[in-house]
Amino acid sequence: MELRHLRYFSVLAEELHFGRAARRLAISQPPLSVAIRQLEDSVGARLFERNSKEVRLTPAGEALRVSARRVLLQAEEAALEARHVATGSAGRLRIGFVGAMLYRGLPPALRAFQARHPAVRITLSELNSGVQIAELLHDRLDLGFVHTSRMPAELQHRLLLSEPFVACLPAGHALARKRVLAPADLRAQPFVLFSREASPDYHERILSICADAGFLPEVRHEVRHWLAVVSLVSQGMGVALVPQAMRHSALRGAVFRPLDRAVAQSEAYGVWRAGPVNVLVERLLEGVAQSLAASAAQ
Repeated sequence: MELRHLRYFSVLAEELHFGRAARRLAISQPPLSVAIRQLEDSVGARLFERNSKEVRLTPAGEALRVSARRVLLQAEEAALEARHVATGSAGRLRIGFVGAMLYRGLPPALRAFQARHPAVRITLSELNSGVQIAELLHDRLDLGFVHTSRMPAELQHRLLLSEPFVACLPAGHALARKRVLAPADLRAQPFVLFSREASPDYHERILSICADAGFLPEVRHEVRHWLAVVSLVSQGMGVALVPQAMRHSALRGAVFRPLDRAVAQSEAYGVWRAGPVNVLVERLLEGVAQSLAASAAQ
């Protein structure tokens, strides 16, 4: 059974006249008659009673008329939805993000995108970089925001932001009185560190900053989220090196000081599956890139 057959059947069921139905369909009568016979063969029942005076629907034809209209309507709706998705005016986006993105301009970028695309359904999941990569590979995410550029070949990525690390200190700490710190100033301090399991890249980057300053940090606590790092520091549990964007976390009790030299940068990447272009992913990435740049400049 083909949609073409159902369309021919529906028009003939309305007109109950082969000539008028053929004109509406812009075909001649013989192809219409052939299509109706093929549909009847497919269904296994007579759909029309025909004689020299009239064409009437059989009981089987009456039953099919209702179902055919429903199927044709669903087909039209499916085609319309596909067109909307192709043009980026509708669809869904499943987005993963690392917590630091909340302070880098991701929320305003999402609000602006949603205002321009109200028919697009967005779902958000806070996940570490490794989990996002796995979810993308299993087609459970459409777009991720991660801290690493180490990607399998099935994924594409784009650098969105590169920002410095800053020192995060308890507000009452003696070093908080300094306007600028050298990494070596943190030599004898207990550290709160981003977990290696959650983000090997960040863990190694922070250790490398300390190593370049001539010391290995005394790690007291390892946590899986940047907000947890800043929260522990704010409660006097140690010091930390964090992405500059965490200044916007506004946790009482934590202060942030720039470092006096260029060190390894904190980077944010957009990542998505390689393959046909997804218009929604492209548009959101562009908006996020602009929002992150504006947030970093503040």
